[in-house]
Amino acid sequence: MRAFHLTGTSIDSLKRVELPIPAPAAGEVLIRLRAASLNYLDLMVARGQFPVPSLPMIPGSDGAGDIVALGDGVRGWAVGDRVVPGLIVDWAAGALAAPLAQRMRGVTLPGSLAEHATVPATALVRIPDQVSYRDAATLPIAGTTAWNAIAGRVRPGSTVLLLGTGGVSLFALQFAKVAGARVILTSSSDAKLERARALGADDTINYRSVPDWDAAVLTLTDGRGVDLVVETVGATTFARSLNAVAVGGTVFVVGLIGGGELSVPVVPVLQKVITIQGNNTGSTAHLADALRAVATNRIAPVIDRRFAFDDAPAAYRFLESGGHVGKLVVDIDP
Repeated sequence: MRAFHLTGTSIDSLKRVELPIPAPAAGEVLIRLRAASLNYLDLMVARGQFPVPSLPMIPGSDGAGDIVALGDGVRGWAVGDRVVPGLIVDWAAGALAAPLAQRMRGVTLPGSLAEHATVPATALVRIPDQVSYRDAATLPIAGTTAWNAIAGRVRPGSTVLLLGTGGVSLFALQFAKVAGARVILTSSSDAKLERARALGADDTINYRSVPDWDAAVLTLTDGRGVDLVVETVGATTFARSLNAVAVGGTVFVVGLIGGGELSVPVVPVLQKVITIQGNNTGSTAHLADALRAVATNRIAPVIDRRFAFDDAPAAYRFLESGGHVGKLVVDIDP
């Protein structure tokens, strides 16, 4: 089968290889992958910023395809079923516990930049007929994370602040609008802000021309602040996110592209009784909920560009450039 191996700690170390098709072990299925999508996690793995057990390995956390073989003991699935697996394959539902968090596709297990992959059946979600492989492949990390940020926290009349126009932010925008929320979104690009408005963003702020964007958020909300900040950046924006959130609001922490070491002002956390909520993507059940929300509300995931399989390194480089809006997809079908 065609695959990519990550052989070192750089994008240049992605090498196209031919490998035997793996056989599913007990409790696993063999998937013929049709599409993959890239996340910042994949970029961190390729750069050596996120540890992997050994190299070479097949990278790429997110993908979708159809089942072509069943391992012993697998029930409820059949050859031909269209499926998308989650990132953390042993986290089926409920609260995350340390023993469940060890095995991750594209990190500690072979990922989606290959024609075939074996996946534990506990990680599978069935793809509805109206959802394409490409759209389903965008959901395991970005869609699930955004769903967990919005679900249960946003209701009609809530105000949500989103940072940037990456996959998580745009999924959160789409889910928040379905929930009846007002959405404020920031970016350094007027062109990206225009695309966000076309997707339903109510207010947009260019943080290059308005460096004190948190003050602008407070102005837009008559001094109240927002109910929820989906914090996809990290260290460079965190203090402003705390300033922009309302009394009793939540800062939902999902990203660290702006740095992973925080220096947090404690006073606003105490005075405004802010909830700082961490997130580790989500369970198989969370992925199923996100996929159901996409299908039911006819949400079209925002796919900026598609790349041919052999051009996967170019997809990584484009992700690294930060020029994308939404998701980048690698087509695995020839």
